[in-house]
Amino acid sequence: MILDTLQNAARYAGFKTGLSEGFGFLDHPGLADLEDGTYEISGDLVFALVQRCKGRTVESGMLEGHRKYIDIQYIISGNESMGWSPREGLENSVEYDAENDLEFFKGAPQSITNVPPGSFTIFLPSDAHLPMIGDGPIHKVVVKVAVS
Repeated sequence: MILDTLQNAARYAGFKTGLSEGFGFLDHPGLADLEDGTYEISGDLVFALVQRCKGRTVESGMLEGHRKYIDIQYIISGNESMGWSPREGLENSVEYDAENDLEFFKGAPQSITNVPPGSFTIFLPSDAHLPMIGDGPIHKVVVKVAVS
């Protein structure tokens, strides 16, 4: 897991192909005005999900993971925290859904981190994460970057 602010996004551009395109989308001046939905950035290789949701408790969520995509989760507004655990050694609670690149794990996160507006996290396939921890509305963008 990486936690940083959008002003430092260029530091991660060379880390993986597609991250630059994802951060370019997040730097769009009208980002906060986009409707909820899916936005193509580079076909199936890089796309964004704009979401407005209500936060939840740690106990009401499950750790999740992805195998095909890296997540960049950028907070536009709201009070969101995210849980994290290394994926290695976790037991599945819901089997992997290849079509949606999503699986869920048993157990609680090893750590929970506040992610303030204007900040982002990067979750790799080696990370399990529990997003949307909060007590009010959360407006965010999740950019999906293909691993291969």
